[in-house]
Amino acid sequence: MPSDLEIANSAETIPIEEVAWKLGIGVEELIPTGDGIAKIRWTALESRFKKPQGFMVLITSVHPTPFGEGKTVTTIGLTQALNRFGRQAVCTIREPSMGPVFGIKGGAAGGGYSQVVPMEDINLHFTGDLHAVTSAHNLLSNMLDNHLKHGNELDLDPTRIIWPRVIDLNDRSLRQLAIGLGGAKNGMAREERFDITAASEVMAILTLSKDYADLRHRLGQIVVGQRRDGYPVKAEDIGAAGAMALLLRTAFLPNLVQTLENNPAFVHGGPFANIAHGNSSIIADRLALATSEFVITEAGFGSDMGAEKFMHIKAPLLGRGPDCIVVNVTVRAMKLHGGAFGERGNYRPTPEEIAAKNVPAVRKGARSNLDRHIRNMLMFGMPVIVSINLFASDTESEIATIEECARESGARSVVRCNVFAEGGAGGRDLAKVVVAACEEHLADGRPFKPLFKNRMPATEKALRIATNLYRAAGLNISDKANRQWQEIEKWGYANLPICMAKTQYSFSHDADLLGAPEGFDLPIREFRLNAGAGYIVAVLGEMMTMPGLPKKPAAIDMDIDERGHLKGVFS
Repeated sequence: MPSDLEIANSAETIPIEEVAWKLGIGVEELIPTGDGIAKIRWTALESRFKKPQGFMVLITSVHPTPFGEGKTVTTIGLTQALNRFGRQAVCTIREPSMGPVFGIKGGAAGGGYSQVVPMEDINLHFTGDLHAVTSAHNLLSNMLDNHLKHGNELDLDPTRIIWPRVIDLNDRSLRQLAIGLGGAKNGMAREERFDITAASEVMAILTLSKDYADLRHRLGQIVVGQRRDGYPVKAEDIGAAGAMALLLRTAFLPNLVQTLENNPAFVHGGPFANIAHGNSSIIADRLALATSEFVITEAGFGSDMGAEKFMHIKAPLLGRGPDCIVVNVTVRAMKLHGGAFGERGNYRPTPEEIAAKNVPAVRKGARSNLDRHIRNMLMFGMPVIVSINLFASDTESEIATIEECARESGARSVVRCNVFAEGGAGGRDLAKVVVAACEEHLADGRPFKPLFKNRMPATEKALRIATNLYRAAGLNISDKANRQWQEIEKWGYANLPICMAKTQYSFSHDADLLGAPEGFDLPIREFRLNAGAGYIVAVLGEMMTMPGLPKKPAAIDMDIDERGHLKGVFS
């Protein structure tokens, strides 16, 4: 089979104007930003937001292996399948971060015959949205330090600054550092940290804002630190919010591209689900819902990560939950959670280990890990479908074992999905059951059921998530986190939603607790207030908001030839 890059380069694309026309979006409503790429003008969004809404399908997954389990592939493939078989569909997915692109994961535009294109441009810089977020975030950092140097009229305590800097790369050396060294001319010396751009509160604000006024307001509400009297200082107080909004003016507009089968796809926003809310933008979803019959949206990592945050952070702002939930699963993920590759959740099995038939491990993984994901998603009142993303090394008995276990766990339907190798044609069965589930849900009128209301204190929300979804015995809040919580409570933010930052490889805080662990204490190391985004981040265990590169980064194999063509990437 050709590589992802070879498939993408041989794709027969159509002009982006024709792609937009499928959604009823005219040429005058586009801002072309590259070959096959366009942003949608704000006037086009405003005029459509109140139109009737289509069905929303949320694609989530079991816990991944470090190789990735094809959730984006399934999202794009289902979109192609629905369109191929006569139903209008569009997908809304997140933009790639260059940290994972050059680290372990490689590209994030799908794979095989279920990709969005132009794949190379999407994976490398795209329309510059992440650069705009980086610039807006760091402008606030610059203005904060400038305020300290020139008199500090707000009496900001330099030891109580909570606003970091960001960069869109993996760089562990920037997790903790000192700035302002070299004397007074270089500003005030103080400790600093960098996060990856996808973890920035500015990225969360970009994806959760409903319009420009909301964007501007949220930016002003960012808390950067506290005064010496203990009360918060905001971006509005520093005078930075207006300029930050200016930098995000174009980045706020959704990006339109196409799938390999020329179907519309919105790629907008890039927060990670392990350290942020992990979903694409509100306005991309709203536009998709107003212009298409089915919207296929992807939540990052496992269902305990992006899907849970969709339900409790994004859905209240979007004004609705999904009509159907698809849980993506693979044979190799079930082998990992069944102990076939040892006891490390972030272990990278060799191709030979993956290909070795192991039905007992698949059964053990499915009856623990997959079972927990299915039952967790059923709590929200939506029909749950299990999609088995097929790989060439899978055996019939291993696939049949997953089918049997998923039905026992309560899945409405269990189907095999081969969209990687066959494109939309390989998603026919998945498309059929998704349509039936959405129409059945509409007829039943069953309400979307989050686990809690937002008026509940965030610590209680964290406890509900920990005990209901993770099956922890309770919370173990550190002294540092407890002091931070007391400040958050004093400042009036106690009832914000909670965003759990933890490993993507386990239901727990520990990547090595495979399967479906329970009865453990969930350690909250710190609370981070994201007042502008409208939630509180609970950092669990050893979770880092600045990833590091692996021993052999993907970047080592990347190059260009004498004509500027890419080599060794995204395959």
